[in-house]
Amino acid sequence: MELTKKTHACVRLEKDGRALVIDPGVFSEADAAVGADAILVTHEHMDHFNEERLRAGMEANPAAEIWTLASVAEQLSAAFPGRVHTVGEGDTFTAAGFEVEVHGQLHAVIHPDIPRITNVGYLIDGGAVFHPGDALTVPEGRSVDTLLLPVHAPWNKVAEIIDYVREVAPQRAIDIHDSLLQDHARPIYDSMIDKLGGTDHGRLAPGARAALG
Repeated sequence: MELTKKTHACVRLEKDGRALVIDPGVFSEADAAVGADAILVTHEHMDHFNEERLRAGMEANPAAEIWTLASVAEQLSAAFPGRVHTVGEGDTFTAAGFEVEVHGQLHAVIHPDIPRITNVGYLIDGGAVFHPGDALTVPEGRSVDTLLLPVHAPWNKVAEIIDYVREVAPQRAIDIHDSLLQDHARPIYDSMIDKLGGTDHGRLAPGARAALG
């Protein structure tokens, strides 16, 4: 399996000539979903779900399908009948040859005065990769090889991120949700997570690739 980092929270996974894209949002490249055989969306916030990018991917490949939670699916189902699937915690399915498990229910708390929306995470191929979306969900009973780590967001602080890495205990963590993190702050985050997280931690520039497994 090969992972390509896209801008912010979006990643592309490729295996056996097929591609799976997760969370092509407004900060991601305009063609982030183009060439995908399957697309997963964790929740409805614009930095994870952008209808224009999804339409580009779905129109480029008439066989492409989307798996997502109800709040996103209801916005897309009419445009792509039979190609948008609604999922929730505990569901399992196969998308473009990848085995996917759904974990989690709610977005992390941004502020007590802001209602929480639904959010799901996707565990790929039995734990090869876990993308939690906007939550610090731990896939109970599952080991994780590569954790896609939401390193910087309005809803988290670095202490929580470090503790999350420790709790999931992946073989390695790769930063996502990072486009709002200034370049001069990255070494500070890197140093703390590297020192305290207890696992191999790194980040990829948009467009960079990493072999998994």
